[in-house]
Amino acid sequence: MAIIVNLDVMMAKRKISLGDLAEKMNITTSNLSILKTGKAKAIRFTTLNNICRILDCTPGDILEFRPDPPAQELPPDAQAAQ
Repeated sequence: MAIIVNLDVMMAKRKISLGDLAEKMNITTSNLSILKTGKAKAIRFTTLNNICRILDCTPGDILEFRPDPPAQELPPDAQAAQ
């Protein structure tokens, strides 16, 4: 399962820089950059709420779910060998 962070897309649509958004949110640019680049392991609802409020968007505009591709099924004889 992959959660894709589209913060850069919304920032471009709203014509706001990383520094400006970080300043409005009262967080460091480096912390916001971690989220923007998809390196964050989690996000607090309060942070997501602030982003959405400032960018006038919804969580679905920022976060996208992409399911894993279906696993390739093994033939029955290969499954038994495992």
